[in-house]
Amino acid sequence: MNKLPFNINLNKVEILKQLNEANHNIGELKGILKLLPNPDIILSLINISESKDSSAIENIITTYDEIFKELVSKSPLGGKPKEVINYKKAIDYGLDLIKRNGFISTNVLVEIQGIIEPNKGGFRKLPGTVIVNDKCNEIVHTPPQKESEIRDLMQNLEQFINANDDYDPLIQLALIHFQFESIHPFYDGNGRTGRILNILYLVLKEKIQKPILYLSKYIIEHKNQYYELLRKCNENLNYIENFVMYILKGISETSKNTVNLILRINQSIDLIKDEMKRKLPDIYSYEIIEHLFSYMYTKNEYFREDIGVSRATATKYLKLLEKEGFITSEQVGKEVIYKNIQLLNLVRD
Repeated sequence: MNKLPFNINLNKVEILKQLNEANHNIGELKGILKLLPNPDIILSLINISESKDSSAIENIITTYDEIFKELVSKSPLGGKPKEVINYKKAIDYGLDLIKRNGFISTNVLVEIQGIIEPNKGGFRKLPGTVIVNDKCNEIVHTPPQKESEIRDLMQNLEQFINANDDYDPLIQLALIHFQFESIHPFYDGNGRTGRILNILYLVLKEKIQKPILYLSKYIIEHKNQYYELLRKCNENLNYIENFVMYILKGISETSKNTVNLILRINQSIDLIKDEMKRKLPDIYSYEIIEHLFSYMYTKNEYFREDIGVSRATATKYLKLLEKEGFITSEQVGKEVIYKNIQLLNLVRD
């Protein structure tokens, strides 16, 4: 396998045009996030959505219902929803480390993968790993098989991530992503770890301040093209231009979609706020609105702690909110879970 930096000129007109568009769209996303009264509401939702989509690429298919029940239930069931939640924990862990340390190390990636796949942690030591297109069972790429070569390539990648600035960080991101996935250093969890590396790198290079731009949904929608480019680039590195274009287009499209989602959620918050003032003026507070849009799924315990009311008052408020159609309830075991259906539908769309 080739080591970074690749001896290929990526300062081509077509790439630079796409780069300008990607930087423009990601700039709009950064700007709109600053306008929100509480951006953490949006970040929490997008974080969960990314965890679900990224896991789905690895055929870990679950629903928002299952994920949120796993998060709020006193008796979680584990399984696929638990794997999605582990992914979210890995994102949070990685972001905390790079904010404190100011760089992305191989050890950080190993630790992140260990959170994603607790029973399959660490670099591969045995041969036999291949990358397969799960739609047609075609072998896309055979990554390096020896542990010594994997470690050598990962050390080279670490140096490139933290020291190389030949290109704009968005182009660098495409090269880093391609190289990491081509090395495929772990037995399992490579795709999810690689997509977390994407967001860590964007935050490290200050392209975004908070973890809000994820490419998983774009990759799902263009999965065959992704595999084909991975195959072609490993056979002939000159195709890396196409991979860079693919990632830049993904950044543009995802930025625009995320801006649209933020606007729709913000509009929904304003509508619910006005409706609650009209229907429930005696209990209305912006803290209740924030809570309902921060959690999507909640329960009495979370509600009363967040709003600062007693259990009895929380019960009363939740019943009133349900009666007026702001939330719906569902019995999960011995607990009652409350759902913000409007918000759930927005994220699903």
